[in-house]
Amino acid sequence: MRRHLLLFIGCMISMAASSQDVGFSQFYEQPLLRNPALAGIFTGDLRFTASYRNQWQSVTIPYRTFGLSSEVKMPINITEDDNLTIGLQLIRDVAGTSQFSTTQILPAVNYSFPLSKVRNSYLSVAFMGGSMQQRFDPTKLVLNDQFVAGSNGSFSILPSSRQVFNNTSVNYWDFSTGISYNGVIKEETDYYLGAGLFHLTKPKVGFYDGHTITLNKKLAFNLGLSTPTSETDRFVLYADYFKQFGEEWAPVGISTLQAGAMFSRDLWGDGERVITGGILYRMNDAIIPVIQLQYGKFMMGISYDINIDKLAAAAQHRGGFEVILSYRDFLNRNQNERRQALCPRFNR
Repeated sequence: MRRHLLLFIGCMISMAASSQDVGFSQFYEQPLLRNPALAGIFTGDLRFTASYRNQWQSVTIPYRTFGLSSEVKMPINITEDDNLTIGLQLIRDVAGTSQFSTTQILPAVNYSFPLSKVRNSYLSVAFMGGSMQQRFDPTKLVLNDQFVAGSNGSFSILPSSRQVFNNTSVNYWDFSTGISYNGVIKEETDYYLGAGLFHLTKPKVGFYDGHTITLNKKLAFNLGLSTPTSETDRFVLYADYFKQFGEEWAPVGISTLQAGAMFSRDLWGDGERVITGGILYRMNDAIIPVIQLQYGKFMMGISYDINIDKLAAAAQHRGGFEVILSYRDFLNRNQNERRQALCPRFNR
């Protein structure tokens, strides 16, 4: 009885989680999930990132999230020194007892043009849109009508439920847009500011005929700052604020804040071997220590969530393990210095 009750609770948790957008603790490594206008704001022309997250293993069947993203930045010459970034975000999320899964395929395009010929400052405008699929396996569930009370107060469990689901899989389209400003202070401090709007068409999702959930519009504000503290050390700050609205922009809904402070050291002073450590925070949810190692064009990041939410006691403050692998390079190595000076950048 207790085992099946826990399975049922796990199912309900996974269903509740489906109403929130998929994300990662090392959120700065998946910029398209923050704001499509942050695509291409890095030092280089190519970036490929793979992410894996394992969450809630200490409480129920774990939630697993896989992410792949790519960004290719190139000059487009509509105006002098402008750039176009082509991005792609792939997500596969599987949650809880019901194996509730979310699959996202989201291509993006970000156009960046300079605002000043004197200093490296760019305004970027982006659009992202693609297909989404959500599904679950009803055979994995144990529902309340399967519990039958016996004469001695015990319970038996029927092999199947009378509950009928009209759909176990739904598909829909989702679109977002964003704008960002990227600049440099005294040729050393890089920063960006951004704003994005997700779920532009407010897609409707439902597994019962006549009963749907609307993905209301979500507003995002983004900040990034990277400044040197010595010849080999650098301080980096990231922050996002999200607000999901109710119907017709009603001032209700879900809001959250995520932020991180990082300190990096260039071990040999050549930019090829860098170690970074820091603390991330997700409002009312988790404190997340993180460490990153960069070797040449490759980077690996590892983080672990320490839960501070309502499930912290049940989970013994153990939340989620996450690992990131990233590759970054230039399209034409002979033009590295020129590309660093004439395109959006963010050193770290």
